[in-house]
Amino acid sequence: MTDDRPTDQTADRPDEQPSGPAAAGGPDERPIDEQIRLERRGGAVWITIDRPEVGNALHPAGRDRLRGIIEGLNRDRSARCAVITAAGDRFFCTGADLRAAAGADSGVNVRRMMLDGQYRLFEAIFDCDLPIIASVNGTAAGMGAHLAFACDLVVASDQARFIEVFTRRGLVPDALGPWLLPRVIGVRRTMELFLLAEDLPARRALELGLVNRVVPPGELAAAAGEWAERLAAGPTRTFAMTKWLVNRSLDSDRAAMAYDEAAAVELISRTEDAAEGVASFQERRPPQWKGR
Repeated sequence: MTDDRPTDQTADRPDEQPSGPAAAGGPDERPIDEQIRLERRGGAVWITIDRPEVGNALHPAGRDRLRGIIEGLNRDRSARCAVITAAGDRFFCTGADLRAAAGADSGVNVRRMMLDGQYRLFEAIFDCDLPIIASVNGTAAGMGAHLAFACDLVVASDQARFIEVFTRRGLVPDALGPWLLPRVIGVRRTMELFLLAEDLPARRALELGLVNRVVPPGELAAAAGEWAERLAAGPTRTFAMTKWLVNRSLDSDRAAMAYDEAAAVELISRTEDAAEGVASFQERRPPQWKGR
């Protein structure tokens, strides 16, 4: 596998390192809403990480804005799904911005910092009522790879790659990767990715089940947009309960899942969309979902 390691976390070769003031260690002085951009396209909310000069790495302020947007989706009745993507065609997200971390107080409680920062972001993704699509345009490394894998659906450019970069730097995998990956691809494959830390091309990630769809770079936005439109036009509360059930199954036994399923079926059966689903079937017409 190639090893071009292009990010603030992974760059070893000068010709592969991002350039610009932030990459040189200077601050990114743009407003935070320009670094983590929000756009509405009908019922779909598109979130774009726009820091290509540092490989779209996330500093604490960017991470917290991303989390805040996702948490806010649960209270936004006009939102029906979300897409997380990034600016440019080289980097999706190369993880935590280590330049920002290097400037932090050396006495910081790392455990508390992670619990209050990084893990809250991933909890927001898992616990979000809306389906979230990752549109992976380029390299996703470390926390950035897990950011994609934590989403409900993953569409990737065939030029994208995923790197479990941690052991290359003598670090322990984090961002809930050690919890998520064994549940998706099994322990053996997870160990291979973590211990060998080799680049994982998008098509191999597709074979392993970490990615749902791989398309040419020029078709990525359209492919993600197609799924976003379908989800935005769908039965939103049914999607929310389906996501909740699947995520619960990762840590539930059979009896607990039976109870959860029965409760979910009862709750959803009382929604307008459930009534519409039955009526449209009986009337032999397409359903008109309202998301309630």
